[in-house]
Amino acid sequence: MSTQLAQQVEETAQAAGLQMTETAASVDFNGSPTLRFTLSLHGKSALLELSEGFRFQDEALKAAFQAYLAETAKRLKNPQPDVYLTLHELPLKFERFAWPFHVSTSGADTSLVHGEVRLMDGHDSPLHAKIAASVTLTFREVLPAMEQPYAESAIYNAVRKTMDQGQLELVRSGNRQPVPVTTRYYSERQQRFTFNDTNEQQRQDFLAAKVYWLSGVLGEGKPVWVTDPRDAQYLNSTETELKQTVQGLLRDGFVRLDADPEFATPTAGLMGLRRQYEEQLASALEFTRPKFNEDMRGGHTNM
Repeated sequence: MSTQLAQQVEETAQAAGLQMTETAASVDFNGSPTLRFTLSLHGKSALLELSEGFRFQDEALKAAFQAYLAETAKRLKNPQPDVYLTLHELPLKFERFAWPFHVSTSGADTSLVHGEVRLMDGHDSPLHAKIAASVTLTFREVLPAMEQPYAESAIYNAVRKTMDQGQLELVRSGNRQPVPVTTRYYSERQQRFTFNDTNEQQRQDFLAAKVYWLSGVLGEGKPVWVTDPRDAQYLNSTETELKQTVQGLLRDGFVRLDADPEFATPTAGLMGLRRQYEEQLASALEFTRPKFNEDMRGGHTNM
């Protein structure tokens, strides 16, 4: 076990307010050695897995890792830290992501990470999708490192984007579904990742639905982080713009701000829109169902 890497992670985690409660040696998909860390805060935990040979070789890698752990600490204040919303307002739990990337065994020049997303509708839904996110060689070149802290946001947002496009289906059981992660998600001119062009109304709808589901339905009314940089990246926005969006929801009487104004809870007015949100959820689920599959299941095919 690399004591140097473990010490660096622990020191950075402590600076972010996190407690490293467990360190364990493990192996990745191809059998290469890794280190797995459990980082805890407020009774909740996050898993971090790094290649054992990984080193923070320059200040840019260190700074990006510090930012990642600072965001992790804030996310752990959420009642459901692993749940994210899509633009179609599907609340999805991201789980079982097996970091770091592994090389494709099919001979293709891609790197893969496997995981799952699960529908969180407050009713223990069995619907989920097993994911195989594949990163191209050119996309690897825009990542600071092929490790979890430097790729997780882009991968999660690519999964959300693929769901938005109706190219992932939530099922009761099934095989892994592909999520291609290419440079179409990166703007060379702007030097940043890009997923969804959104306007102010779309951001208001997104944040209102996030507070409704993650706090009101799934979080017992506890505050949720409404200026998450991961959401800002997904919405092609900024944390500053999200703060302005939250102020609009506050004026309209849909949210209440916590003592930390980056966190919010729903008002009775927002929770009164239950029927609207449940109808939107049903519509979003219908959108993810591939119609050609339904035709084939019903025997309506000339293949």
